[in-house]
Amino acid sequence: MASVFPIAAGTQSYDWGKVRRASKAAQYAASGVPGFTLDEAKPYAELWMGTHPTLPSRLLSTQETLSEHLAAHAELVGSAIAGRFPEAGTGNLPFLFKILAIQKALSIQAHPDKQLAERLHAARPDLYKDANHKPEMAIALTPFTALCGFRPLCEIGAYLTHVSELAALVPPAILASFLCVCTTSVADVPTKVPLRDFFTAVVSAPLDLVAAQLRALVARYKARRHAPAEADFPGDIGVFCVYLLNVVKLQPGEAIFLGAGEPHAYVAGDIVETMATSDNVLRAGLTPKTRDVPNLVSSLTYHASPPSAHIVTPAPFPRASESTKLYNPPVPEFAVLLTHISQGNTETHDTLQGPSLLIVTQGKGRAVWPGGDPLPLNEGSVVFVGADTKVTFEASEEMTLFRAFVEV
Repeated sequence: MASVFPIAAGTQSYDWGKVRRASKAAQYAASGVPGFTLDEAKPYAELWMGTHPTLPSRLLSTQETLSEHLAAHAELVGSAIAGRFPEAGTGNLPFLFKILAIQKALSIQAHPDKQLAERLHAARPDLYKDANHKPEMAIALTPFTALCGFRPLCEIGAYLTHVSELAALVPPAILASFLCVCTTSVADVPTKVPLRDFFTAVVSAPLDLVAAQLRALVARYKARRHAPAEADFPGDIGVFCVYLLNVVKLQPGEAIFLGAGEPHAYVAGDIVETMATSDNVLRAGLTPKTRDVPNLVSSLTYHASPPSAHIVTPAPFPRASESTKLYNPPVPEFAVLLTHISQGNTETHDTLQGPSLLIVTQGKGRAVWPGGDPLPLNEGSVVFVGADTKVTFEASEEMTLFRAFVEV
């Protein structure tokens, strides 16, 4: 039985996605998914790789789902991983691997922790499809912009002083209390409750008040810095969140991590996204989808920090050469390797304790491993690698690949 084999990813079409080959999700599907036909008018937002039941990957050779195959061949998952993650013992990977191609802003959102996810799934399985948490990491493929975590309170306070339309959304007593915290010089003053009360007031503001203040804001900003979001989501409270959340701009290869309860919104660009296997989202704005403001505001951490707090800095990976970098976020479900190989060269990854998925994002070559036939690789190829498998990548053209994996 092969421990390395190709799988077919699946695409998701959402209205925020890029269209045609401007979408990395569509570009990789067109070259890596057999039978895929590109619809020139369709937005291709996501490419999913993994075992999540919403869109499970399938083996190219048999068309069985990856989870079915792993359930029947436990050695591909590894006993250590099955022992740490019970769902892995039934063929479900603890992580979900994606490509996102973002044309317009995703919703202002956060993800529940494990306990809240279990409660939400039990109460509303139609809306919250699983009982898992969803920490996530985004690595930029192209220049990428996101809103990420609450700004330092002094920055939010400064915007409230100069953006009267934002201040007008908040009851005077709550506003005064929050501004007092923003301007205090006393160390260790409690900030969570004032920030929570302020944010709750903003996202719960009456719709007619939000629409009126947003019209006033757009009219006042003749440069129309926020016009694209307002045009996509007229009268939406999420447009004001640019004053509350850090604006993060990443170049290719740079990364951010978002744990449970951190508000964020991806704005533009293409990314490799890795998360715990879940599709649970709490939304508050910039979306036509269902909003769950009460659960969102109750679940947030209300940590206010500069954007650097969310940056993931890649490190050398000791089981490969300097051609491979490791992105290792503070969660047990996943880490990601980025490997770049110049034409004619090779890169060997020593054994990993658990299973992994990889996608080739540039170039051509092949994968070679002990006891198996070489596997051709090209842009868009998606490959499963079983636990404890040493694999070598040979680049016939300059080749780049991302590999998501789990170890304990």
